[in-house]
Amino acid sequence: MGIISDGRKALALVRKAVKNRLAARDVRGQLVSAPLPPSQHFRIAVYFADGAVNMYQIRQWYKPLAELAKTWPVVVLSRNPTGARALLSDAALPVAFTPTVRSLEKYLADQDIRIVLYVNQNTRNFQMFRYGHRWHVFINHGESDKMYMTTNQFKAYDYALIAGDAAQERLARVLWDYDFAARTIAIGRPQADHYSGVLPYTPDQRTVVLYAPTWEGDRPSAHYGSIRTHGEALTASILASPTHRLIYRPHPRSGVVDPEYGAANQRIIEAIRAANRADPSAQHVFDDRPDLGWQLAAAEVAVVDISAMVYDRLAADKPLLVTRPLDPEAVVDTHGYLADAEWLDAAASGDIVAAVQRLQEDPSSVARLEGWVRHYFGDTAPGAATARFHAAIAELLDRWETWHLRTLDDADEPEQDEADLDEE
Repeated sequence: MGIISDGRKALALVRKAVKNRLAARDVRGQLVSAPLPPSQHFRIAVYFADGAVNMYQIRQWYKPLAELAKTWPVVVLSRNPTGARALLSDAALPVAFTPTVRSLEKYLADQDIRIVLYVNQNTRNFQMFRYGHRWHVFINHGESDKMYMTTNQFKAYDYALIAGDAAQERLARVLWDYDFAARTIAIGRPQADHYSGVLPYTPDQRTVVLYAPTWEGDRPSAHYGSIRTHGEALTASILASPTHRLIYRPHPRSGVVDPEYGAANQRIIEAIRAANRADPSAQHVFDDRPDLGWQLAAAEVAVVDISAMVYDRLAADKPLLVTRPLDPEAVVDTHGYLADAEWLDAAASGDIVAAVQRLQEDPSSVARLEGWVRHYFGDTAPGAATARFHAAIAELLDRWETWHLRTLDDADEPEQDEADLDEE
């Protein structure tokens, strides 16, 4: 068995290498014909070392960053060929393909990068940390109470842009000797100012329910995904209701670790297709498009797993149910919103229609929700988070100028020889 397993791993590595090589060729072919930016043009870079499978982590930042680029030019430094190809295909932001350290150094020497933004904790981020005289800033790819949000890796960055009070409290419970006041800046959720996408159905009298599960997780403590435990019963119930419409938006990594999880995902997708064939007016939706926003705004109730989608929905200030993990080893942080959430147990998934109705008719849950929204995101008025994001970047650029001038002053100070020092 060991020989067979090793053979499969070797074959997978060969396939990955071929895939990356083909992607790199495509990327270089596209960039050859693209106009080069002027030297010293970009001030802000987004460092993205991941491949296409993790594009969801940067896509949610496209519109806030495009808005920021109207004031300060922004470029994405892409290290992975499949990620670079996806970025170029999206055409949301300028892309620099820097697969090697040498190509990265060459690009940095040509541009005036003062702030480097990071949307995840890829191990190759460490290769970028070596470059001083610029701020390394963690902006993350979502707000949640998962243990990922309290990693000690926060200390590797000069600064972290966080959502609000809940994020700072979460970090304070875990990180030792970390200066939160100096190294974190609360900006809310800028993505909420840029909800996008067109409704793929014609609105009617049906109650719209969004089911947005996360992936299965790569270890027991992160087994938050509900597709196998809740999903099939939940979706079957909604699809059978003549007064409800389902928007199914699974995590793009669903099934990458557990084939059975991926199979359950495919069964749900096929069930949606079958329901629409049986009744075209139902207009149920399987959503795998990159745009995120219309789903949160359109759904009367959302059912989500412990993931960033909980907090994306919170930012929309609309009712939600959170699936309770079936794995007892799954870590649930009950210090924040999850201590007060409306939970959906696996055993109750088949009764989701009644649960949705109860939630819609409960005024006390609305009041609790509004309190948690303020705690996590602060002011959620349209444009407020974008203004805080821009103000944070402006402040960091000002701090860069201060340190840059200080560095120049230190370099200009005349050196004293040993005789001068002796006289002193």
